[in-house]
Amino acid sequence: MMNSSRFGVLFFVLSLIWDETKVGSAQNNNMRNYITVDDLVIYSPWIRVRGVERRIQDKVIVVDKNGRGDSLTVQGAVDMVPQQNTHRVKIQILPGIYSEKVHVPASKPYISFIGDPKLASQTVITGHDKASDRDINGGLIGTWNSSSVIVEADYFCASYITFQNTVVEPYGGLEGYQAVALRISGDKAVFHKVRFLGSQDTLLDESGSHLFYRCFIQGATDFIFGNAKSLYQECAISVVGPAFAIAAHHRNSENEDTGFSFVNCKVTGNGSVFLGRAWGRYSRIIYAYTEFNINVTVGGWQDWGSTSSDNTVVFGEYQCRGIGANRSGRVPYSKELNHIEATPYLGRKFINEEQWLRF
Repeated sequence: MMNSSRFGVLFFVLSLIWDETKVGSAQNNNMRNYITVDDLVIYSPWIRVRGVERRIQDKVIVVDKNGRGDSLTVQGAVDMVPQQNTHRVKIQILPGIYSEKVHVPASKPYISFIGDPKLASQTVITGHDKASDRDINGGLIGTWNSSSVIVEADYFCASYITFQNTVVEPYGGLEGYQAVALRISGDKAVFHKVRFLGSQDTLLDESGSHLFYRCFIQGATDFIFGNAKSLYQECAISVVGPAFAIAAHHRNSENEDTGFSFVNCKVTGNGSVFLGRAWGRYSRIIYAYTEFNINVTVGGWQDWGSTSSDNTVVFGEYQCRGIGANRSGRVPYSKELNHIEATPYLGRKFINEEQWLRF
């Protein structure tokens, strides 16, 4: 028969195991269904429970180009994540310039790239590929494959990181100089205080629902483009010359529930720029409560030379301000929205936050 002291020890151990199971189960359920602010930061991995240190931190892989981490490269860290991963894995990227191609495949969801909150500008994943470059078979790599970083996985997060493509579009534009810093096609992704640096086609927001919160996005031509359903909230948009257009959305059917909504953003730069272009016939781009500290090109919007899109695009502005907010001279197929028309685009409900976001 087991004495009382042994029974007490066994009960204590079993209670710890049960607590650990509950924590793990809750974390797994959360990870499968939504993203929280915890997925964007690195916490101390240990807490003390009943006098015993217990590890509750999600798995962390440290990237340090100086050799003091688990991997010298970001791609090396991604490669360490198991296929069909079901747990949040945080890849902590220490400051440095990481000149490499990074691919997060669809088979590796729940990955976070996390830098130092004070050193985002010094934590850079960079490339120099452009659309007119040749692959090993002599063919053009194209815009899609010019990306410095490609994310195809769901539930991806990034914070305090810079994604960069150093190719600069020549003055007046030149075919083949599309150069993507990041391409995101995974669903349900959050970017918080991330910097996107490039010239033409900086950020390919290809597909899925995404939140860009307090990010910095730089470019010259169509530098936010794709067919995702994304909310750009409190972002700084920097137009570098020679500039042409900020956004190009690729919605091609009225049945596609996609679009770009820019809310409480600030647009700065020199010269003048179009707010958006109709890359798709049903292109949808909204600016609300946004400050335009830049001249907007006469007309404000562009239909990509296809007047058949003029009756189907959704180009809207709502309570914007700054020197570029004067709508006199805007093309007739753009619209100053009223409150009822603007409301669906103003908050995180636009990206169905109730289904996947707790941020």
